[in-house]
Amino acid sequence: MGTRGSGLAERRFAMAAAADSLVGFGDVVGEASDAELAAVMGEADAVVARASAVRAQVAAEAVRRGVVAQSGVNAQAWVREFAPSLRQGGASQVARLAVEVAGAGRSGGSLAPDAAAEPDPDTPLGLVWAGVKDGTVSPGLALSALTEVGRLEPRLVPDAVPAVTRALLDLGVTWGAGQLRRLRPALLARYGAEGEFDDLQARLASVARLSQPLVESADVTEYQLVMTPEQAAVLEAAIGPMSAPAPNEETGERDLRPAGQRRVEALAEVCRRSSGLDADGQGSEGAAGSSAALHVTIALTDLQARTGAGGMLGSTGAGAGAGTGAGEVLGSTATGTLLSPEVLRRVACDAALVPHVLGTAGEDLDLGRVARLFTRAQRRSLWRRDRTCTYPGCTAPAGWARAHHVRHWVDGGATDLDNAALLCQRHHTFVHDRRLWATVRHRPDELGRYVVWDLDPGSYDRQLEWLARQRAEHDPPPLTEARLLEPVTALTNGDDADPRYRGQLDAANAAGPPTTTHTRAGFRSGTCSMPRATPPPEPPEPPEPSEPSEPSEPSEPAVQPVEDGEQDA
Repeated sequence: MGTRGSGLAERRFAMAAAADSLVGFGDVVGEASDAELAAVMGEADAVVARASAVRAQVAAEAVRRGVVAQSGVNAQAWVREFAPSLRQGGASQVARLAVEVAGAGRSGGSLAPDAAAEPDPDTPLGLVWAGVKDGTVSPGLALSALTEVGRLEPRLVPDAVPAVTRALLDLGVTWGAGQLRRLRPALLARYGAEGEFDDLQARLASVARLSQPLVESADVTEYQLVMTPEQAAVLEAAIGPMSAPAPNEETGERDLRPAGQRRVEALAEVCRRSSGLDADGQGSEGAAGSSAALHVTIALTDLQARTGAGGMLGSTGAGAGAGTGAGEVLGSTATGTLLSPEVLRRVACDAALVPHVLGTAGEDLDLGRVARLFTRAQRRSLWRRDRTCTYPGCTAPAGWARAHHVRHWVDGGATDLDNAALLCQRHHTFVHDRRLWATVRHRPDELGRYVVWDLDPGSYDRQLEWLARQRAEHDPPPLTEARLLEPVTALTNGDDADPRYRGQLDAANAAGPPTTTHTRAGFRSGTCSMPRATPPPEPPEPPEPSEPSEPSEPSEPAVQPVEDGEQDA
């Protein structure tokens, strides 16, 4: 039953009847069909919107007549008292809009009524009030639109204010009041006075900021980043393509990384490439001469053991305390940040990391070690050979990939093309995490691959163990200090139990003892020249050989005294 043309009494009666009809509605909502549920939802929403419009108009009329002022309370308190449902939120918005519409001002801290007529329909207030009265604009959206128009109006051409107000209301009705500020640049670009949009962009530069790193729980590092539209556009252009999901069609692996993880990994990759370019420009110094390089210090035992626990538990002796179980970042605001040895083994493939490898006494064993870095020429050769990331199914271009040591340099891997493979950042991390090995071929296989990966987790460690067994079987024993002293000990002590040197010693004794001399200058200075055999004279006839005497045991070579006036032989 329609109420158009009805008076106040009839409409109040209809409202009461509508309110009564809604009581217990939940008991019968189950009778609605699937299609009816959507219809009932729309009908209920229309009732709420119309009721909200009525509340706003009643509040505005109460302020305009002075009813609120006569009650001795402000508009918000009055709304809260007579519209109890707004005590949960919204009373302030209804009251503020009512004061705006009624043209009320504050005089001595109290609201004074203004008998002005309805707002001009062509003004921002008139436009938003018309939307509130027909139930399409909520009081909250109306206030947000008025606030935004108030900020923009001084920067707009005069005739554009109504158009801007309508554009804000249309956006707010569809997407909510929180989206109004996002329309500000577009409105200034289209309706702003000359130079206003440029001024806005210039003022934003002072607002942009990147906070210092904040380490949360000694683990994740947090940054706060605020960017200008220009900066944000550059950033998104760089990381957008790199942060898209990348499922592997060949292996069937899904990209399960959350969107946030993909984006931060893409940002880190952009930074790595920038640092790598800076390192490339340093000539032979490489990363060690780069101002953008990451410097990390770590004990050799930790780096070789791959885990802090392995490097610490197996160490004994005075120098065992050099290992700390982690690498420590140096020379930046991230100084003191700890990186695990396995993470360092992965990032050490980059030309933008300088490892300060320490011995057991904390001394520098390797500062930068340029030999571990692939040269620019080697990387270009890898681009031509591998073309893309070599992980099965990955098509990341060579320019996005890095040169990876198949056998890590800390494990004795050479920095040459036979020990190199291109890997994108995602699969570079994957290969290190799963510890995968690859075979590098001189000629491509039937699939055109120069690098064939063993995707069985731990294949890297199994290959190292196999190489160690092969070396132990075929290589000679290591040249230790004990092996070097064996012949000296045998010659000095006449060790008949070891015949290896007995024949050599007998032959030397049969030739006679060599003669050596000392210079007088050597005695005077307190130093002695090295003994040397005196060369035999060259007589016209060879002298008759003399029978050598057989000493019972090896003795020190004889030394002839030097008389005064004699010279060295």
